[in-house]
Amino acid sequence: MGHAGARACLGDCYNIGQGTPKDHVKAAPYFRLAADQGVPEAQFGYAQCLTFGDGVPRDLNEAARYYRLAADQGHAPAQCCLAQFYLHGQGLPKDHDEGVRYHRLAADQNYIPSQLALGSMLIDDAHPS
Repeated sequence: MGHAGARACLGDCYNIGQGTPKDHVKAAPYFRLAADQGVPEAQFGYAQCLTFGDGVPRDLNEAARYYRLAADQGHAPAQCCLAQFYLHGQGLPKDHDEGVRYHRLAADQNYIPSQLALGSMLIDDAHPS
């Protein structure tokens, strides 16, 4: 079966080029293996690969699925990305309320990008164009 945490770390090393040349093609399978073993950091990493087509074909539906797996385990960056997917209808149906909900979950963990996104939404609601 292999050690999920080690696979996630190896995927991250290949993804960012730490101790090895940067190689998304090598990173993606390690992220996928660890993601399928339930490691939220790997689920997020694999979702990022799918979102940007790094080492795998771009697939926003599958990216949304992996973001949700990590987000539902409390991974703030995944919650933020899933929120954006909901707000823009990427990889899943557009749903403003779910987008706000996931941004709030991340913001409650002091995740600054989600805090900024919520603040921006409040300003936009207060000053519609």
